[in-house]
Amino acid sequence: MGQMQIVSAIVRKPYISEMDLLRLQKALLLARMNANSTFLVNKEEPGYSSKLERLAELLGELSEEEGRKIVLFSEWTTMLRLIERDIERLRLPYVRLDGSVPQKRRQQLVHRFQRDPDCRLFITTNAGSTGLNLQAADTVVNVDLPWNPAVLEQRIARAHRMGQRNPVQVYVLVTEDTIEEKLLATLSAKADLALAALDLESDVDEVAMASGMEELKRRLEVLLGARPDAPIDESERRRSEEEAERLARRSRVQDAGGQLVSAAFNFLGEMIPRHEETEATARMSLQLRDRLNECLERDERGRPRLTVTLPDEAALENLARSLASLLAER
Repeated sequence: MGQMQIVSAIVRKPYISEMDLLRLQKALLLARMNANSTFLVNKEEPGYSSKLERLAELLGELSEEEGRKIVLFSEWTTMLRLIERDIERLRLPYVRLDGSVPQKRRQQLVHRFQRDPDCRLFITTNAGSTGLNLQAADTVVNVDLPWNPAVLEQRIARAHRMGQRNPVQVYVLVTEDTIEEKLLATLSAKADLALAALDLESDVDEVAMASGMEELKRRLEVLLGARPDAPIDESERRRSEEEAERLARRSRVQDAGGQLVSAAFNFLGEMIPRHEETEATARMSLQLRDRLNECLERDERGRPRLTVTLPDEAALENLARSLASLLAER
């Protein structure tokens, strides 16, 4: 079963267990890695990757431009190793930074990239997406898409910092017909994410991401091809709230009216002298109950509901005035 088939099967479950969640995370991870290269998943040479082929072409084109400085990001160190083969074949001087590089060495790598005109390329994982200033770069290449769209903005910000004098070009490599294509659509579905990721002049420096199981399922459904929800229409939302309140008020009035009628008949029962029940009165009571039952409906809790029809609007007006008079004298 393909990784996205596994994702689809789990997402459609009414309840997701902890084990399902672990399987889901693994399947999504493998699907994203496959979009880079099959070697990342099965470790079988030579591996298939249309992305590596296009990246080699892109780096070749960019390296021919005088003074071009490139920062290249990938989520996985294995992918960086595959990319290094093409870099060495192109004979491009470069530096590499990932999580295994000690903190004290990182600034040395940055310094070489910033000051050495022959060092044209800085390749890094997300370890290089925060805390580093790489104003010498005028190009950012995102080999893969991060799950959190705010990371895209952080990557771009490494080059687009105070002191940057040149326009910054940004490339995002997306493999067609994979999870990446749908993930890109998910990112662009939200205006603030699109602004943070694509508009280099934006002052957006923080992207709030909803979390929780329901949000995860919603995002996954979009990844699987569902359309993202349209923005909420505020006027429609208010109408829905007003209608819900009207129905709730109607239910409360019906309940109170039923209690009032029941209390009135209990009162009459107490005021009218009681006679010993005979077979005739018992039979009449049963017949009346059956007839009344024909006029009743049952609510969702199974309670009997009797709807009263007033003869005209004047009767409603008189009822309202009578109730107002009773309340005014309290």
